[in-house]
Amino acid sequence: MSLRSRVVATRDPAGGEPSRDDGLVAVYRAKLLEEIDLAEMSTLAAVDRRARLERVLGHIISREGPVLSSTERTQLIRRVVDEALGLGILEPLLADASITEIMVNGPDAIFVERAGRVEQLPLRFASPEQLMQTIERIVSTVNRRVDESNPMVDARLPTGERVNVIIPPLALTGATLTIRRFPRAYSLNELLDLGSLDQHMLMLLAACVRARFNIIVSGGTGSGKTTLLNALSALIPPHERIITIEDSAELQLQQDHVIRLESRPPNVEGKGQVTIRDLVRNSLRMRPDRIIVGEVRGGETLDMLQAMSTGHDGSLATVHANTAEDALTRLQTLGSMSEVDVPFEALRDQINSAVDVLVQLTRHADGSRRVTEIALLVSHGREQFTIATVSRFAAQPHTYGEAGPRRVHGYYEHLPLPRRVADRLYVAGESVPPAFGVVESVDVLNTREATG
Repeated sequence: MSLRSRVVATRDPAGGEPSRDDGLVAVYRAKLLEEIDLAEMSTLAAVDRRARLERVLGHIISREGPVLSSTERTQLIRRVVDEALGLGILEPLLADASITEIMVNGPDAIFVERAGRVEQLPLRFASPEQLMQTIERIVSTVNRRVDESNPMVDARLPTGERVNVIIPPLALTGATLTIRRFPRAYSLNELLDLGSLDQHMLMLLAACVRARFNIIVSGGTGSGKTTLLNALSALIPPHERIITIEDSAELQLQQDHVIRLESRPPNVEGKGQVTIRDLVRNSLRMRPDRIIVGEVRGGETLDMLQAMSTGHDGSLATVHANTAEDALTRLQTLGSMSEVDVPFEALRDQINSAVDVLVQLTRHADGSRRVTEIALLVSHGREQFTIATVSRFAAQPHTYGEAGPRRVHGYYEHLPLPRRVADRLYVAGESVPPAFGVVESVDVLNTREATG
């Protein structure tokens, strides 16, 4: 079989993908490496390096290769250069802005998430060894290593993507790679246009941020917590000193006075770890006006709560939880993970003093993400947690037999604010959005207790 027929015969039947003949790619990759000067290549910028490789490979194919169409030639060059310089078959996926997550479940199964939906792609690695080479290339860019003695790696690429790797013997189906794309910074108005919240919710959240309410954004994995947190942070006045603390830096604040801190995992000897808790503690010595914690997930929760209740009003954080009640319970549980032995009752009192607003996000079955509830924590001191819902999304039942793709429909409902919240907004120079109104007594609010 000629080289041309091998290229044509192995094209992806789904259409448009480059040749998947890994033997052919390996041949041209070897020829390319024979032609180039590696020392010279190392001095070039990434863009220039790729352009040089494509030009050299083009000459090789013209000199030694088969006659190819323009499309086939371009596909072959891209595939070989991706193998030599980049991440092979993952390169086109990383270049696709519509993909938010790449999931490799062994060499034969590659899934991606687009628009909130997961789909399997007709792509595969040539062998488990090729997948491991790609993984090693990824982790080496962040000075990490992965092997049987260190089979799990969690890191962030220089371009912002979050990467998780787990390999055999822990991963029974083969080396597993998960790449979460760096989320684009959406404004609140863009989220409004997407239907993630309505105008009245936006007005209330904006007023709460400017009035320095402490806000907890909760939701499940992939529900849009970081996206909303980033949008809310844009409302912080530009003169304030903001410190962001994250496990993997994703927030993209636009203000000038921002200090970004990121935790650090231990090195190969198990030393040098810097935790979120270490950073929260250190941030208190940096004269912050506001502290933003990308996600609380351990003992740092106690330090965050203490910061919120001791002069750092207007702080924001996210937590994994499926409901507003669960968010409070989870904060209490996470706070107990500190080495300081704090009774649950004392943690409850701390949360009552620190948290003002809970914003619950939900990722629906159709892939859409919405603010499904804004609730106020109206309990005080040693009272049981009491939550007052002031905004919520009411989903309408799906109409069976409805043509087209099934979508989640519904409407937003808005309820009165307690007088003390309205007064706090007024003192801060904000007003209560007209859709809410004000009530004098908490007893007439739509309240419910949460265990704590």
